[in-house]
Amino acid sequence: MTSSSEFHTYPARLSDAERDRALGLLRDGVAAGRLSHDTFVRRMERALMARHPDELAALTSDLRTEGRLARAVFGTVEAVSGFTVRLRRAWQAERLPKLLLPQPGGGPPLRIGRDPASGLRLSHETVSRVHAELSSQGGRWVLRDLGSTNGTTVNGRRVVGAAVVRAGDQVAFGQVAFRLAGH
Repeated sequence: MTSSSEFHTYPARLSDAERDRALGLLRDGVAAGRLSHDTFVRRMERALMARHPDELAALTSDLRTEGRLARAVFGTVEAVSGFTVRLRRAWQAERLPKLLLPQPGGGPPLRIGRDPASGLRLSHETVSRVHAELSSQGGRWVLRDLGSTNGTTVNGRRVVGAAVVRAGDQVAFGQVAFRLAGH
């Protein structure tokens, strides 16, 4: 008869959940910029070959996440921060001068720029001589940037080519901003 000390005992295999938890921490670490891509790949390979929970713990010890309280605090700060940004935008939108959209009727486009021949002349150094044009096409208003130096934006996004606009949108030509208004 043999004693139990004569049998080889192998460590228990890591569970898939333990390995997945470690891999998740590594993915979050690289996404947050806390790990380089090369370090991420090396640690990922080691995590897949690990046989002991201690090996996984060593691979992720510098990536531990915050506790429940810290996550709640950071989440609240992010929510308040996002709200203040939206509030500031709304406040500024109401304070912007209104740009009345012309009557739709298929007339010529409204040219916008510093050129005295422009339909809307803006004498500001950030506005190009021939900056943009606004036209009615198929019942919609289309704002087209005409290769301006400082760009045209709609609701904070730069116009590349043309963009459909409507009453209530914020438009800017260089640093001169307006809120579009309908009749």
